[in-house]
Formats: sequence, structure tokens, C-alpha cells
Amino acid sequence: MKRPLIVVLNGPNLNMLGMRQPEVYGRATLDDVEQICIQAAERLDVGIDFRQTNGEGELVSWVHECRNRAQGIVINPAAYGHTSIALLDALLAVELPVIEVHISNIHRREEFRHHTYCSRAAAGVICGLGVRGYALALQAMTDMILDENDR
Repeated sequence: MKRPLIVVLNGPNLNMLGMRQPEVYGRATLDDVEQICIQAAERLDVGIDFRQTNGEGELVSWVHECRNRAQGIVINPAAYGHTSIALLDALLAVELPVIEVHISNIHRREEFRHHTYCSRAAAGVICGLGVRGYALALQAMTDMILDENDR
């Protein structure tokens, strides 16, 4: 069986991890997050494609690309989770399992951050566990893909 591919997508301002509000997001950089994901993928025997963009349209296009090449999506939509119906529509359209990740606990922050449109498309949401949430999301996604393949 071919190794499953999980696409890990990151939205706006995540390129600033480690510099932007370390009291909220910690000191890990996006490069650190990518290394965490690579190590988790090796342990889980899955492939990953790790990307970050500040552009909503580019993020939507990347989701569309997943339809014919990936078995699952792990996404940290960042602020677009709170604002982008276009991103929600894209996630629903590709008909793939999705896990949403947020580094901070969005429910302990400002009221406008408590709701994310992307959650409607997600099988699960991991928030508030810092960057380790990515490894947990990859584990859960791998389990979901393997469970689906066993059916």
C-alpha cells in the first residue's frame, strides 16, 4: 500500500511564530513546527506536505489541490478560521478528512476567536496544546485514514 499523504496547511502570520506574541504562541518557530511534523510523519509512516501562506486565495487553492493527491488535511487556518467562508467551502468541497489545529486555546481568548468556520468541516479540533497539537493531529489523522482503509 502506498504511504498516505497528509497535507499540513498553515494560514496567516504563522510565519511569525517565535517572534509574535510568544506569551500566547510560545517561542517555537514555524521551522520548528515543520520539524515536529516531519518527525511525527516518519514515526507514523506517512508522507507530509507542509505549507504556509498569508493569502486566503492561495490557501483555498491549496485545499483544492488536496482533492486528488492527499488522504487528509491538517490545517491551522489562523485568523481565516474566524472569517473565511471561502475556506470552509473549500474544505467541504474536497471531501477529505480534516483536523483543525490552533496553537493557543481560542476559547480563552477574545470572544471573536471562539468560533471558527473551519470547525464545521473538521472531524476534530485541537487547540491550546501549543505546537505539540500538530503531532497529535497527525496521529489522529493517520488513525482516521487507516480506519477508513480497513473498511
